[in-house]
Amino acid sequence: MNKTKQYTIWESLPDTLTATHIGQFLGISRKTVYELFKLKIEHGGIPNFEIGTSKRVEKADLKMWVANQKLKKDAAPAG
Repeated sequence: MNKTKQYTIWESLPDTLTATHIGQFLGISRKTVYELFKLKIEHGGIPNFEIGTSKRVEKADLKMWVANQKLKKDAAPAG
């Protein structure tokens, strides 16, 4: 039996997120999350902060990032 908690809705996420939380929630790999951490925010990077060598993201910042990604997609010219 798999006891790993699944993060599939906003309410299931903790207030401070790891790359694993974000990857599972967005359906992308941890590697891709870390690549998004490396990007500057103005270039589509996920805002994050460090605790020692670990990167963390506030849930509110991830919500804002997702909303901004949707806005960029809606504003992009069609094909």
